[in-house]
Amino acid sequence: MPRAIAINVAANTNLPGVRGPVYPDGTFAYVPIPEREPTRPAASVPTYADLDPPVELPPEVMDRPVHLDPEFETYPFCESYTYGDEHAVKAGPLSTLDPGDWLLFYATLDFHGEYEDAASHLPPDWGVYLIGAFEVDVAVTGEEYETLPTADRERFANNAHVKRDPFDAKVLVAGTRNSRLFDRVVPLSSPTAGAEANEIVTRLSNDSGRGPWWRRRLWFDEDAAATLLALLDSRQFAEFFG
Repeated sequence: MPRAIAINVAANTNLPGVRGPVYPDGTFAYVPIPEREPTRPAASVPTYADLDPPVELPPEVMDRPVHLDPEFETYPFCESYTYGDEHAVKAGPLSTLDPGDWLLFYATLDFHGEYEDAASHLPPDWGVYLIGAFEVDVAVTGEEYETLPTADRERFANNAHVKRDPFDAKVLVAGTRNSRLFDRVVPLSSPTAGAEANEIVTRLSNDSGRGPWWRRRLWFDEDAAATLLALLDSRQFAEFFG
């Protein structure tokens, strides 16, 4: 049975200074963080102006390249499902993922719209939400990647860390065709407050839900992952949260 890890991604109040939007029906926009490192001269890296996200960004940010990671095939300027990370604290656990395990992505998002029209599981103001998932096809360390045959390395060619100069990923993960950017969010916050974790975090993951839990990785063992994956498929939030 598969395991799962959930990690924090996407725009936030530090980078680039705003969060992506979530709307009353649970639809949302994935807005990546800015690219902070040099990229190879030949690499094609989109800017915020290219993506034209539905949030108000400072004018000086619009021409900045974005760190488009994770890469979702259905998202503009993406080609497949890849994720890379240069931080050892996340790279270690991610490199242990096996084919069939799941890498989940969550983001902090600001509510946009009339809250009286919102789905009952959405918190007011801001919240923490799962926005996408990879069914893991392969996970390799940065060292392993550099020894792969050219054909195997090609699947990561559009990943933001491969485009950096120098290459800096300590782990790279590629997802199967079952990977996806969600159409609607899956809440990790309680309906009453974004900073308050719901049962997905407190009951299913190994995280206590105390403190700034929305910046930490969340582990789900085999039983918890099975419950979570069933919830993702059914979207029966009212039944799960009671």
